[in-house]
Amino acid sequence: MKFFVNFLSAFRIAASFAIIPTLMFQWYWVSFILFALAAISDWFDGFLARKYNVCSKIGGVMDHIGDKLLVVNTLIMLTVMMPTWFIVVPVIIMIVRELYISGLREFLGTQKIEMPVPKARFSMGKIKTTLQMITIVAFLGLFVMTTTVSPAGITRSGLIAMNIISQIGIFGLWLSLLASVWSATQYTFTFAEKIKKIK
Repeated sequence: MKFFVNFLSAFRIAASFAIIPTLMFQWYWVSFILFALAAISDWFDGFLARKYNVCSKIGGVMDHIGDKLLVVNTLIMLTVMMPTWFIVVPVIIMIVRELYISGLREFLGTQKIEMPVPKARFSMGKIKTTLQMITIVAFLGLFVMTTTVSPAGITRSGLIAMNIISQIGIFGLWLSLLASVWSATQYTFTFAEKIKKIK
């Protein structure tokens, strides 16, 4: 079971890079399915690891890396495809947030101090990741709809559906930004507490 759990994390890492060419060549169905499977695997491997008590340090690292790569790589590609300020600005801030948190962890690592990912089921970091994944699925679904249906064949209900999905993507992106900033603030307070141990 441990092998399968780690395999799911490895799959997510591979999918994070495979999504880049699928979006470049506009294989949106492939991108959508690949991202959806990777997102589902994120929940599934965590569930299995807890249920069968097969958590490991290497598994935790792979899970963390897989999540970050999957979301960040896809968000970067979305900004390339939709270079508008209300897409680019929140994505840049969220990527800077990831670099900031990594910097805090790296510094504490030099001091032999750990700053683990919060394990609460509904931690702000997990809410942030969930919102990001919902947002990306919405945008990828929108790409699929706009490229598989000809403009002449789009019905009024289809236009309404695409508009709703678009709003879900944009609204979800800004909610993700809010959760990212909130989570970064929590990490900052944790970091401040940790450095008090440094003499």
